[in-house]
Amino acid sequence: MKLLKTRRARKKQKGFTLVELLVVLVILGLIAAFAAPEVMKYLGGAKTDSAKIQIERLGGVLDLYRLETGRYPTEDEGLRALVEKPVGVERWNGPYLKKEDSLLDPWGNVYLYRFPGEHGEYDIYSLGSDGQEGGDGESSDVTSW
Repeated sequence: MKLLKTRRARKKQKGFTLVELLVVLVILGLIAAFAAPEVMKYLGGAKTDSAKIQIERLGGVLDLYRLETGRYPTEDEGLRALVEKPVGVERWNGPYLKKEDSLLDPWGNVYLYRFPGEHGEYDIYSLGSDGQEGGDGESSDVTSW
């Protein structure tokens, strides 16, 4: 008799009811709804910070290029001069960047280069996530000046 009662008790406690599972899913959904915008904000900020660091690195590589060749790349040669030897450039000791991907910003667009620069000897900049001048937040421009 005791064995029969134990089996019945186990059958009653075997799992979660559908209502219990739905309550848990609703709670997880609410947590995700509140947390997702904060996570996306930090992700956007991380890409902008990464672009700033990459622009500073490109500036250092451009300075090394100038030390070795005696000049910065022309606007026509662009930043590709750091990866491939431009025609007619002597004392080029590159490639100065191992990967061509180093010329892409975190949003997959090519960094823009202007020589002579309007804000310095050269200008390096990214137009942000929207690919257009100006903008706010993740869409704002990231510049070397």
